[in-house]
Amino acid sequence: MSKKRKTTAPVNNNSVRRKNWNYYIAAAACGVAVIVVCVGIRVWMGSSDASAQAPVVPANRATQPVAASQIPRPQAAATPTKPKVVAVVNGQNISREELGNDAVQRYGKDVVENLVNKHLILQACQQQGIQITAQEVEAEVTRMAGKFGLSSERWMEMLQKERNINPQQYRNDIIWPTIALRKLAADQLNVAPEELQKEWESQHGEKRQVRMIQIKDKARCQQVHDYVNANPDEFGKVAKDYSEDKPSAAARGLIPPVRKHVGMKDIEDAVFALKEGEISDVVFASDFHFIFKCEKVIPAQRFDEATQQQVVAALRDQIEEKKLREAGAELFKALQDKAQVVNIFNDPEKHQQQPGVAATINGQALTMSQLKEECIARHGSDVLEGEINRVLLEQHLKKAGQTVTQQDLNEEIASAAKIYGYENADGSADVDAWLKQVLSEDNTTLDLYVQDAVWPSVALKKIVQATVTVSDEDLQKGYQANYGDQVEVMVCVLGSQRRAQEVWEMANANDDEKFFGDLAYQYSIEPTSKYNFGKVPPIRKFSGQPKIEEEAFKLKQGELSSIVALGDQFVVMRCVGQKKVEAAPEFDVVKEELYRDIFEKKLRLAMSERFEQIRTTAQIHNALTGFSQKGQRPGEGVQPASAVRTVPVPGVTPRSAVRPAGGTQ
Repeated sequence: MSKKRKTTAPVNNNSVRRKNWNYYIAAAACGVAVIVVCVGIRVWMGSSDASAQAPVVPANRATQPVAASQIPRPQAAATPTKPKVVAVVNGQNISREELGNDAVQRYGKDVVENLVNKHLILQACQQQGIQITAQEVEAEVTRMAGKFGLSSERWMEMLQKERNINPQQYRNDIIWPTIALRKLAADQLNVAPEELQKEWESQHGEKRQVRMIQIKDKARCQQVHDYVNANPDEFGKVAKDYSEDKPSAAARGLIPPVRKHVGMKDIEDAVFALKEGEISDVVFASDFHFIFKCEKVIPAQRFDEATQQQVVAALRDQIEEKKLREAGAELFKALQDKAQVVNIFNDPEKHQQQPGVAATINGQALTMSQLKEECIARHGSDVLEGEINRVLLEQHLKKAGQTVTQQDLNEEIASAAKIYGYENADGSADVDAWLKQVLSEDNTTLDLYVQDAVWPSVALKKIVQATVTVSDEDLQKGYQANYGDQVEVMVCVLGSQRRAQEVWEMANANDDEKFFGDLAYQYSIEPTSKYNFGKVPPIRKFSGQPKIEEEAFKLKQGELSSIVALGDQFVVMRCVGQKKVEAAPEFDVVKEELYRDIFEKKLRLAMSERFEQIRTTAQIHNALTGFSQKGQRPGEGVQPASAVRTVPVPGVTPRSAVRPAGGTQ
């Protein structure tokens, strides 16, 4: 049996454990889009994927109504048939008890609240005689799948694969409560014609593409307004230099198209009063002063009759679902006010007095055993994956005769603080400020941060550190990358060879910097180059983009590059000119700093590759998911982490595949 570790307080659904194994250990993560499976579901299920019992009748009873009195209570008690061992890692067991403790530690707070809320909605159905048939459930599944252009079967497969929600969970714990809540709040979901009209105007009506300057001081804003009124062609440059809204200033004042009925009325009125090329008066809103210039009037969308009917139906659904969320919040507040609920688990003092009880709902106990099983049902796969990874590292540390000490952990936290810029005036790590930031950002506890981010990072470092070296060539390349010559270019990134050829021919036929910038704004699929009209940070040597670097350093001012293929993207560049770093320090002055930086990057790449090898060569049986692997011999079919690359953005240095034990970079 694996050694049981002491646990502390729980965390919310965005599991630090899963996040950190993915970001800090894995070589490269290929994210999947988060699918919004059901609007309003967070009202009663919080941020988790519910899996408590709910009433869906068998298919052969699909036409029979399900009375609320038939609804089983929201509980998931352990049964004797459930295996006591959930995984075996190189012969070492991970018990269900240990998994339950870890799952509760991370998700118990949310899950107990979710179970209480679900009980309350079931109770409300009982009181009002709500009946929901399996036929209604299937119709709602079909409707939800249709929103994404999928069949019910394909939709269920996607939920299982990408959100780890099985069909029964989806029907019982997401679809059924949605229908129940819709029926409970039916009188609040009517959509008025004027509401539909406003939503139509907001989503499909006329828009304005504008540039914006935002300044706090009124007098200063008025001075800027007078200048841009006299020099309208310089609006973008002035926005870049003077606007206090940094994101839009970086894009020369350009902001996403302004729509009606989504923002502050004063701003919308000012913007929609403009014609192309016009500049607004100074507009005061939300403690700031604004100036807008209309770049383009985007006409309202037009649809044929059949499509328009579909669009109107979709808008009606959106409004209804928004009302459902609002009504759900009010309904739950009313239910909670009336109910006698004691959340024992989330009250440390009460939990100590009654360690076997998670909550009581109108006198009925929800036990800790039930809570553990519910946490396993909802999040067990993710938590177990983290446990397996940890056991693998523990085994390799033991084999190498190494241990992770408290001092190691403290040093890793301090290192992460310094890497992310948290330093005191004397240059030492500001650990307190760093921990405050990362714990708040990840909504976690110090114990979990150490367990799930710091400890794995330290363990892997100990395993690979002796294998990492920094050569003189590495140092010279690092010096060139940071202090060597650079090339300033304008960039347009295209999604197909055909489109890239078209853009290249247009740019070649019109040798003008502004024209190339307009092409980038119109055609580039990469946001930085698109919204900065082709401008990106200078290209440097040895910055991780060899194809781009090679082509850029061949160019002279005003020259157009050939089409550079990067995976499924195609890049066209226009050279603005060569650039030398002013007052570059001598190599010997920065050599030590370069060494530390390069060593850290090579270390984390080695950590990533080594963990991939450890994982692939291990013998693992996961009883929870049914996954098994016998383990490959070292080098047999293993793809090193360094072979997995993300296509880099031109001019932007790629981040390390494995980051230190901290938050997002």
